[in-house]
Amino acid sequence: MKGVILGINPLCTLIDISHEVKPHDIREGALILANAYSYFPKGTIHLAVVDPGVESPRKPILFVTKNYFFLGPDNGLLSLAAEKDGVKKAIVLSNRSFFRPSVSTTFHGRDIFAPIAGHLSAGTKS
Repeated sequence: MKGVILGINPLCTLIDISHEVKPHDIREGALILANAYSYFPKGTIHLAVVDPGVESPRKPILFVTKNYFFLGPDNGLLSLAAEKDGVKKAIVLSNRSFFRPSVSTTFHGRDIFAPIAGHLSAGTKS
């Protein structure tokens, strides 16, 4: 994921909050994100993936809040933090021109969310 983001925007600063979320534990990931996001500068793009539902009907989503962007699967992971900061807009991400050319069935973090984060960090609109 980091390579994909940096391939699009080499000037992007990447910081990991945690890799210690129990596998598939959306609630734990949501709590970690909700307790950490506000310590980052306004305008930060928070890309989070805890996604036991890859290949399910869940959609890739971007929440634009008062101060931040939250990007990831629409499975509840982002909701707590986004609501806490005040959702201004929720966007289902469907423009495949921002995805990697080949989207795997198991690694949407790399193939969908990371390229969108890279483009967003580079200032791309739409």
